[in-house]
Amino acid sequence: MFMGASTKQGHEIAEKSREIVKSLIGDKIEGLSPGEQDIIERIVHSTADPEYADLVAISPTFLEESLKSLKNGEDILTDINMVKAGITQYDGNVECFIKNEEVINIAKKNKITRAAAAIQYASNIGFEGIIAIGNAPTALYKAIDLFERDELDVKSIVGVPVGFVGAADSKEALQKNKIPNIIIKGPKGGTPVCCAIMNSLIQTMKKNK
Repeated sequence: MFMGASTKQGHEIAEKSREIVKSLIGDKIEGLSPGEQDIIERIVHSTADPEYADLVAISPTFLEESLKSLKNGEDILTDINMVKAGITQYDGNVECFIKNEEVINIAKKNKITRAAAAIQYASNIGFEGIIAIGNAPTALYKAIDLFERDELDVKSIVGVPVGFVGAADSKEALQKNKIPNIIIKGPKGGTPVCCAIMNSLIQTMKKNK
């Protein structure tokens, strides 16, 4: 299955799309593992932007640790509900706490964003798994901080927040950290990219079971 295709026509369109993507970026992803290639192909397909092949940076243990977490049925935590809604085909829990009442209280009390407060809340209740951030740099910074203080059991981070304020800097901070990670260099990223990465990991995990 590629990009959710389930009918004959859908498969034909998906296959043609994949051929186009490969023709555009094939030389740039040579030498990567099949799982890494699939991630980048899906990102390019979901954005119609071949430049992403030059912007994706994947840490050496990201794929291995992410697939292990998914195989173990650990949770996926997202920064916003749009990312949660876009992650499909996973049999485990996909969580987003941004509208949780306690999260709102944490944000008010500590004068931080709800996205950051949601990461703090996840830490408080013993979250264990993968964090997928497509929009909120403050959530990414909070996740890095809690990990460094040994207060967050995160196995890997999809760190692809989009925007001109804090996004690039937060991704650079993640890239320098020892957390297994994938980032998009610069201001690009967002929900479609984050979902493409997570759905690729889920499909790769299912194929390798």
